[in-house]
Amino acid sequence: MTSLRMRILLPLLLMCWGLLGACASLPNVQDLGEQLAPASAATKSKMAKRWPGAALEEAATGVPLIPGNKCTLLFDGPQTMKAMLEAIATARNHINLETYIFDQDELGLKFADALIEKQQQGVTVNILYDSVGTIGVPAEFFARMRKAGIHLIEFNPVNPAKVSGEGWNLNNRDHRKVLIVDGKMAFTGGINISKTYAKSSLFRSASKPTDKSQVGWRDTHIKVEGPAVQAFQWLFIRQWTSQDKEELPDADYFPKPIIAGDKVVRVLGSDPGGQFEIYKAYALAIQEAKKTIHLTSAYFVPDRQTVDALIAAAKRGVDVKIVLPGVSDSGLVFYAGHAFYDDLLSAGVKIYQLKLAVLHAKTAVIDGNWSTVGSTNIDTRSFLHNSELNVIVMGDAFGTEMERAFQEDLRDSNQITLEEWRNRPVLNRMKEWAARFMNYWL
Repeated sequence: MTSLRMRILLPLLLMCWGLLGACASLPNVQDLGEQLAPASAATKSKMAKRWPGAALEEAATGVPLIPGNKCTLLFDGPQTMKAMLEAIATARNHINLETYIFDQDELGLKFADALIEKQQQGVTVNILYDSVGTIGVPAEFFARMRKAGIHLIEFNPVNPAKVSGEGWNLNNRDHRKVLIVDGKMAFTGGINISKTYAKSSLFRSASKPTDKSQVGWRDTHIKVEGPAVQAFQWLFIRQWTSQDKEELPDADYFPKPIIAGDKVVRVLGSDPGGQFEIYKAYALAIQEAKKTIHLTSAYFVPDRQTVDALIAAAKRGVDVKIVLPGVSDSGLVFYAGHAFYDDLLSAGVKIYQLKLAVLHAKTAVIDGNWSTVGSTNIDTRSFLHNSELNVIVMGDAFGTEMERAFQEDLRDSNQITLEEWRNRPVLNRMKEWAARFMNYWL
């Protein structure tokens, strides 16, 4: 399978020379909390005692917290795929799927068959797939689903002749991974529809693999049930209509919400040229952290503001730990991500590299009560050029689940010390130096 990141790089590398003069930039988020007033007195009074940063985060993002949800963590491909296929099987009204990668392989065909079956049963099925993420996938794969009655849109086609309306920017991609069933349950996270996820990463397993071929990718997804699903639905519909193609068919997209649990969540969707909601939420959470910042990032190519915020947190006594890939599907991104290791390690940030499995998760848990799972990497591409979606879950109970997963990953990782880092091979340094020139595009 083509590397996930290379599905972006292949076309973009051909365009870089013509675009370097028109690079966009991230907003100034230094001391973000001091720039904001709480979103409303009501929000402040209800949430401030339990989560002091909740009102500030609402002011930064413009997105409210939604109570009454059930949130289920899903680890790795097999567990997530099983849960999503089971949800598809229960659909009675509609299924909305938004994905970066939808491969024509054994797993992709299994999903396509399940979706076709539901469409033939009278369920409305809508699919939004990214043009670069599915580059190389035969057109017949999608034509078969379209012939069965499924409604499909190719997001931001690579071929400009297919673009409706004004403007065409190949660099802007839909990196979200979202499945919504009947407006009652939603899934999101880092997992694409590809056989890459057919094997387990042996997360929380006592099994001891003998070689890498036995191990799948390490990723994290989340299933949400309750009123927050309406926020997922709205983001999907907005993305669909942004493509200015076929109308979304009629269905009961917003059924009466039902209280499903006790989790309070914020559903953040960000788009190129938008309000940088996810970037601001991360920045504020890091700046406001009092005890711990535990990040897991598949592609870690942070901007300077993020690096400075992590360094400042470590210097004020916050336990900052980051789990990063020890092996990667993209060597260029892997080495570009090393650019700030020396600065971070010198400040007391602890860096770990996951062994054996390819890390693809994008998660964080801060102070044990602010958690996020989504599609967003800690890099400029995710924050500036991709449409992304992250769920923020407030509270100690979910935070404890996230902490347990983080500690499990730590046990499967090697810590990188400053002394070890400064004695790394010269060849690695040369690769890092070369990769830095592509930081903006990665």
